[in-house]
Amino acid sequence: MSPSSDRVGLAQMAAAMTLSGTLGVFVLESGQSAWNVVFFRCVFGALSLLLYCWARGLLKPGLFTARSLALALAAGAALVLNWVLLFSAYRLASISLATAVYNVQPFFLIGLGALFLGERPTRGKLAWSVLAFAGLLLVLKLSSDHGGGAYLSGLLLGLGAAALYGVTAVIVKRLKGIPPQVLALVQVTLGALMLLPMADFQALPAAPLQWGCLVALGLVHTCLMYILMYSAIQKLPTTSTAALSFIYPAVAILLDLLVYGHRMDATQVLGVAMIFLAAAGVSLNWQWRLRSGARPGAA
Repeated sequence: MSPSSDRVGLAQMAAAMTLSGTLGVFVLESGQSAWNVVFFRCVFGALSLLLYCWARGLLKPGLFTARSLALALAAGAALVLNWVLLFSAYRLASISLATAVYNVQPFFLIGLGALFLGERPTRGKLAWSVLAFAGLLLVLKLSSDHGGGAYLSGLLLGLGAAALYGVTAVIVKRLKGIPPQVLALVQVTLGALMLLPMADFQALPAAPLQWGCLVALGLVHTCLMYILMYSAIQKLPTTSTAALSFIYPAVAILLDLLVYGHRMDATQVLGVAMIFLAAAGVSLNWQWRLRSGARPGAA
């Protein structure tokens, strides 16, 4: 891989994760229910992805077998419901804490991989999982003590969203040879059809800014972001994409502070830091090393 390709990939991944970090603000500023937000995200995302895939010649016959299409639809259903839960969590808790709880998704992947793919987690991954769980308990306990039932419900919805994302990722691992943009198109098209009965057309936005947020969620946060992210993944090693993925929660927490003035107290910061550290440890494959009395390599 050439250095120029590597630099382009880094820029694409950084841009995709920065866009992802702004998602919560657009969701809240749309003024719509989570069902409406996800419905319109799917509608505008499907239209823009359809144009992109058609222009790039990706819509070829025979891409899907009956089995792969069924798997793609199952993954799409989990992904769309994951968005509904996460966007509901933003309103009930906060963007910062919902995002922090959502970032336990690598540990759901570990559990699901062990259950359904026969992947045995290493001791290191189990240790990181314990650290993440401790951080999660810290955030949930503090929220139940100080934030009320709605606040705790929001964080539990964020946790459910993380679990559904894990289901999506496990299913997608079984889909080989399908362009990811086409897979995303199938998933958001399914989402638009799934959520059509739940969409409230009596409560549509009145302000142009709110419509702008909904359009941006489809065109920018779905179509453009997925194109950037998948293009970057093709150019970068896994460790680079994993490291850059932490731009997303950092931007989300910063914007929550700047736009909505939400500040975490010291205990919340500690719990969130433990979750992020553990997620980084798993994503970047950091190893736990126990020091012995003698120094390694000492003569």
